[in-house]
Amino acid sequence: VDESELLTVPDGWKEPAFTREDNPKGLLEESSFATLFPKYREAYLKECWPLVQKALGEHYVNATLDLIEGSMTVATTKKTFDPYAIIRARDLIKLLARSVPFEQVFRILQDDVACDIIKIGSLVRKRDTFIKRRGRLLGPKGSTLKALELLTNCYIMVQGNTVSALGPFSGLKEVRGGRKVVLDTMKNIHPIYNIKTLMIKRELSKDPELRTQSWERFLPKFKRKNLKKRKEPKKKNTKKEYTPFPPPQPESQIDKELASGEYFLKDRQKKRKRMEEIKAKQADAIKKRQEERNKAFIPPKEKPVVKTKKGN
Repeated sequence: VDESELLTVPDGWKEPAFTREDNPKGLLEESSFATLFPKYREAYLKECWPLVQKALGEHYVNATLDLIEGSMTVATTKKTFDPYAIIRARDLIKLLARSVPFEQVFRILQDDVACDIIKIGSLVRKRDTFIKRRGRLLGPKGSTLKALELLTNCYIMVQGNTVSALGPFSGLKEVRGGRKVVLDTMKNIHPIYNIKTLMIKRELSKDPELRTQSWERFLPKFKRKNLKKRKEPKKKNTKKEYTPFPPPQPESQIDKELASGEYFLKDRQKKRKRMEEIKAKQADAIKKRQEERNKAFIPPKEKPVVKTKKGN
């Protein structure tokens, strides 16, 4: 017999159900689990609690609802024979507290169904960024979440700071394996990349020859590209070269007069020079004003007359 055939599970094979004959003496100790639920779940839990007690009663597990403390408790009894039933009951009350409807929750009591609650609240610092990325996981009108559910055969519920997944073990591996979809989305990687990978894996799994081979050559490899360039500031502050010497002292008015020789002129000569400068400025202003006035008397250029040929 080929060793690869021994390592693969045949299609349609199921593990036999655990019955009382496998554990006729029952359990030695009583085990119990409790979890709190938010205030807004109180009305729904009160309504569906008889169904929860009936579903857990088939596995001989007691369930109590405390509306005063806001908690749910599950505990084994003397008749409980399945040691894993209390673990399934614990997952059941956890999912009920995370807003998963009872129509989906009761499936956790089956042998081939498991669940996972992924905490995403502490992965992003800013609240606005967290809400945007959580909405990206849902997609427009829940389309992205629906695509993930179809590819993984799992029920996925996004509520508050957690993501609850419920389904077969193979589907949960894709939802949480390496934290592929949920955690990558919270790390600013769009879920469409993981959805494409899941679609390729789904097609490859149908081929019996490729089941035992590596799928790395078929899977796409996406590279992150920062398309947005950082905007450059309008005013760039360039650092000057460091010099241990202080900057030169600016020239004073006396130094400028000494350089031009005006300092040695007499008061009359200084006054006459100032008056000449004022008169020169006035003459320039009068000349400009006169040019502006003369523009009104300049005739505009006329367009040349185009002679039209008379028709015969």
